[in-house]
Amino acid sequence: MCEILSYFGATLDWGSLKEAYVSAPVLHSIDSRPGDAPGRHGPDTNVLFNLPNLLTLSRIAAIPVIVALLYFHDPVTRWIALALFVVAGVTDYLDGYLARHWGQVSAFGRFLDPIADKLLVAGLIVILVAIGGISGLVVIPAIIILCREILVSGLREYLAEIKVPLPVTKLAKWKTGIQMVALGVLIVGEEAAPEAVPVQLIGEAGLWIAAALTLITGYDYLARGVKHMGEPTERP
Repeated sequence: MCEILSYFGATLDWGSLKEAYVSAPVLHSIDSRPGDAPGRHGPDTNVLFNLPNLLTLSRIAAIPVIVALLYFHDPVTRWIALALFVVAGVTDYLDGYLARHWGQVSAFGRFLDPIADKLLVAGLIVILVAIGGISGLVVIPAIIILCREILVSGLREYLAEIKVPLPVTKLAKWKTGIQMVALGVLIVGEEAAPEAVPVQLIGEAGLWIAAALTLITGYDYLARGVKHMGEPTERP
C-alpha cells in the first residue's frame, strides 16, 4: 500500500493543491481582534488546524464511528468500518507527507500524530475483544501490542524532555504494517468475508506475528532509552 500511496504522491500536482489551500481564508483564534497578528492573543488556529493536522484529527474522529459500526453484526457495517479504517490509514501517510511537502510541520502535529495512531489501534483492539473478534489465546498478542504502545509512548516522552530522538526503525514499520493488515482482516471477520477465505485465521496469525515483532522492537527502543536514563540530569 505504501508503494501505491508513494506513486500517487509523486504524480499528483501537490503544488496546485497547495496554492489553492494557501489561498483559503486565514482562521484566527477566537479571542483575536480584526487586524491582530495570528497568535497574538492565543494560538494561531491557522497553524493548529492546517490541512495535515485536520487529517490527523479526522483519524481520531473516525475511531468512535468504526467502534459503533462494529457493534452491528451486519456484513454491510463491517465493510463500511473497514473502508473507514483504510481511509484512516491513508491519512496517516498523507498528513506527514503534506506537512513536509508544504512546510507545515508543527509541534501540534508532531504531538498529535503518534497519539492518533495509538488511539486507533487501542480502540480497535478493545472493541474486537468486546465483540469476540479477538478471543482466547489471541488476547495475549493483543495485550502485548497495547503494552508496547504504552511503553514506547512513555519512553518517547521521557527522551523528548532530555532532547534525545527516538527514530522509528524499519522493523517497527513492518510491525505496524502487519498489525494494521491483521486488524483490518479482523474487522471484516467471518460474518462478512467469503466462506472460502479463512479471515479469522489470517487475522489471528497476523496479530501473533505483529506481537513477536512488537517484543523485538520494544526491547530495542527500551535498550536505547535505558542508556540515557543512567545519565545525570540537571537540577532546576
